[in-house]
Amino acid sequence: MTGVTLAELAVEVLTTADGREKTAISHRNAARWREARAAGAPLAIGAAPPPPRPARPARPDLLPPRDVPRRRPGSPHGRIALLHALAHIELNAVDLHWDIIARFTDVPMPPGFYDDWVKSADEESKHFNLLCDCLEAMGSHYGALPAHAGMWRAAEDTAEDLMGRLAVVPMVLEARGLDVTPGMIEIFDKAGEGAATAALRTIYAEEVGHVAYGVKWFNWLCGRDGLDPKDEFHALVRRYFRGALKPPFNEEKRAEAGLPPDFYWPLADEVEGAAGTAAFR
Repeated sequence: MTGVTLAELAVEVLTTADGREKTAISHRNAARWREARAAGAPLAIGAAPPPPRPARPARPDLLPPRDVPRRRPGSPHGRIALLHALAHIELNAVDLHWDIIARFTDVPMPPGFYDDWVKSADEESKHFNLLCDCLEAMGSHYGALPAHAGMWRAAEDTAEDLMGRLAVVPMVLEARGLDVTPGMIEIFDKAGEGAATAALRTIYAEEVGHVAYGVKWFNWLCGRDGLDPKDEFHALVRRYFRGALKPPFNEEKRAEAGLPPDFYWPLADEVEGAAGTAAFR
């Protein structure tokens, strides 16, 4: 791949169907970007159109949100179902982070923007494999259960709006992960599922950074264009997010990521009781 661009590396991940293979390529391409940067010979960003939807394996079967069986984590089967749903989320996150790199190459951004999303994609790849390892240790595997078919909707809705993508994916959907993951850690810890507990703690720690990258680059774009970040965030979430921002919120971790309460509480208040999009996390 002599002279390959970062956009081409991103599309390579997006067009790979198998989850384990996709994440292996993601790790390899992230390392290639980092090594080139460290050597002082960074890869060109380039331009390579990403697919409308990323390649996916034949399994799991993808169902409408209302048809996905409810997960009851009080039983081993229920905990497997929860881990399977989380693995599906993490695989989508791998693609979301490579997609933001390839899809918006027409928007001039500093190299640090690409550093952050390559790192995030690399970490999401690790998260997917950690969860797959847990599933396999419990006698299951990714693809054994049906999964949510609407996971790519946020990407489709914001395919032509970088600020909208940043507002909805890291600042709403990934921030939701900060709210719900502590409860999941407690479930697996109480069940004595040590490997799953450790995996979730790793995911929880690293997801703060992913939300923070969204906040950082959203604020950077607002500053460049002379926009008020809070007002713009509210407008974009109202435009693109299908449903409610649901409390309780993990205000400590959201603040650690740079997301203040006056960004999300007004949106929760005004749409309280609305039918929400199924949780990204």
